[in-house]
Amino acid sequence: MVGGSPRARRVSRALARAYPEASCALVHSNPFELLAATILSAQCTDRMVNQVTPELFRHYPDAAALAAADPGQLERIIHRTGFYRSKARSLIGMARGLVERHGGQVPADLEALTALPGVGRKTAQVVLGVAFRKPTGIVVDTHVKRLAYRMGLSDETDPVKVERDLMAALPRKEWIDFSHRMIAHGRAVCTARSPRCDGCPVGEVCLRRGVRPPGPLRRSAGAGQRRG
Repeated sequence: MVGGSPRARRVSRALARAYPEASCALVHSNPFELLAATILSAQCTDRMVNQVTPELFRHYPDAAALAAADPGQLERIIHRTGFYRSKARSLIGMARGLVERHGGQVPADLEALTALPGVGRKTAQVVLGVAFRKPTGIVVDTHVKRLAYRMGLSDETDPVKVERDLMAALPRKEWIDFSHRMIAHGRAVCTARSPRCDGCPVGEVCLRRGVRPPGPLRRSAGAGQRRG
C-alpha cells in the first residue's frame, strides 16, 4: 500500500465533491434486472448493455421466465453484448438457481450470490452494493485499478490485491460510493490514454500526476472486467 489511509481519505473527499451523484450506470428497476445486466456487462460497455436489456426484460421479466428461456432466442437478444453463448448459459443458470434455491428472489448475501452460475465476486458486490446498499467490498474495474495506481493508493496490478489495499485504506461506509466515483472520474477525466490532469479535481492529492501506469494497468478490457 502506498500513501496509507490519509491519502485515500483525501482522494475520497475530493471525489465526493466532484461526483456527489455518481451511481451505477446499468439501467435497472430491481435486483434481478441488475444481476442480469451485470452478467451481460462482461467484456461489454454499459451503454451497449443498456441498449439490450429493455428487450431482454420484456421477454424475461423475472427469474422464472428467464429460467425457462429458449437458449437460441436468448442468444439472439443479447448477441450484441459479445460472448453471447456463454452469457446465455450464465443467465439461464443464474435464473434457475434463483428459482430453485431462493424462490426466484435475488439473495442479499455474498456467498449465496457467488454460488449462482455466472456470478463472480465482483458481480455479487455490484448487486449487493447497488441494490441492497451492503458494502461487502470495493468493486475494482479497469478504471478503479488504473486510478488507484495513478493516485498512489495501490502499486498492485491484480484487482483482488488492489481491492485489499483500498478496503484497508477506507472506512466500510465509503466503499460503495467510492467505487462509483472512481469509475465516473476514470471515464470523465482520468482516462487511460490521455488523462486531463489540468483542472483535475483530485490533482492536489494525486501522487503520479500525468504518469502513464505500467502495461497491465493500461489494458482496458471493457466493462465486463470493470464489473466482473
